[in-house]
Amino acid sequence: MPDKCDKHVLKNGMIILGNQMDNVESVAFKLRLPCGESLMPEGCCGAGSCLTDWILRGAGTRNSKELVDAMDGLGLHRGSSVTSSHVSLSSALESSNLSKALDLYADIILRPHLNADQFELSKQLAIADLLSLDDDPRHKVMLNLYERFYPHPFGRPSMGKMDELKSLTADRAKDIVAKGFNLSSAIFSVAGKYDFQTLCDQLEQLFDIEQNTPRPKPTPGQAGAKYTHIQHDAAQIHIGMMTKADTIASADYYNMMTAVSILSGSMSSRLFTEVREKRGLCYAVGARYNTLKDFAGISCYTGTTPDKAQEAFDVIKSEFARLTQGVTQDEVDRAKVGLKSSLIMQSESTSSRASGIASDHYLLGRVRSIGEIKSSLESVDKSTVDNYLADNTFNDFTVITIGPKTIDC
Repeated sequence: MPDKCDKHVLKNGMIILGNQMDNVESVAFKLRLPCGESLMPEGCCGAGSCLTDWILRGAGTRNSKELVDAMDGLGLHRGSSVTSSHVSLSSALESSNLSKALDLYADIILRPHLNADQFELSKQLAIADLLSLDDDPRHKVMLNLYERFYPHPFGRPSMGKMDELKSLTADRAKDIVAKGFNLSSAIFSVAGKYDFQTLCDQLEQLFDIEQNTPRPKPTPGQAGAKYTHIQHDAAQIHIGMMTKADTIASADYYNMMTAVSILSGSMSSRLFTEVREKRGLCYAVGARYNTLKDFAGISCYTGTTPDKAQEAFDVIKSEFARLTQGVTQDEVDRAKVGLKSSLIMQSESTSSRASGIASDHYLLGRVRSIGEIKSSLESVDKSTVDNYLADNTFNDFTVITIGPKTIDC
């Protein structure tokens, strides 16, 4: 998302992206490996959650404790994530420690110990995280929603499925690492204070390995059922619903994002006002845009009580439908201010920038500048949003409910 993006391709095919930021003394980087849930072998849903912990349990010449001590000694604020397309490792740190940090991550990616006894510990942590969803029904309903909305295997839950996690073995996981940690299809992004040429020279030396053949793209299968109810004896009902939308590559992307913000971008948005404030039908409601490379949708969550669930659902659907009747200039202006504010805040974070430029390159094949995004948002007005909404009726929903009773969809 920066105004100027550095780019270099290593001999092994890895893409290096960078955005130098003035007036910061920190740097953040993110390595996206083509090993997301949609690329996992059948029967291995949740393997990514195990792998992101397992590869940190010893690498190179360091055992598990020595590796953690080395990372802590460099002050690394590290993280990991698993999406449909990638397993990602990230870190933010003081810029003078970048070179040493890259040495550590080269060991983690190329020379992880992958001891079988350590794998069982990583698997138990992944299982515990999955079990914790019972105490977080909002998260649970949305994971189930994405799984059913997107065609298989693109909606696989990143936290996994219990039966597949329990049956996962160290040998199977080791094979996934060997085939999935394919640096020829990896994206390394960095933002903050760094020297790009020095960075590329070091990465070229660290990852001087033979270029591998990219893994084939998954073939889209069937999406899930239009309505699923998960019985849960509780005092609340959690409703997730999702409808198709344009991907980020669409010419109407910014009109669509403005419409989503009008629907649910603030406390003055339509959903919050109509469902919660005026009618008191729920304690939480909100919608957001969710995109993969080839599929996208607008998802919505609401938490309510059993006696109000049906009405809350009906009102939410009516608010989606009411978008086609047009929006006001005030709504468009507020939405644009909110979207630009989010853009500015993200542009001031090294971690957000490193993540954003990698996402742009994967989803679009290029990196948008901040100036381009601002200009595109400025070009949005009431007429462009109205024209978009006139051609896009959000009336076909995939719905999930968790609670003591069903609803009529």
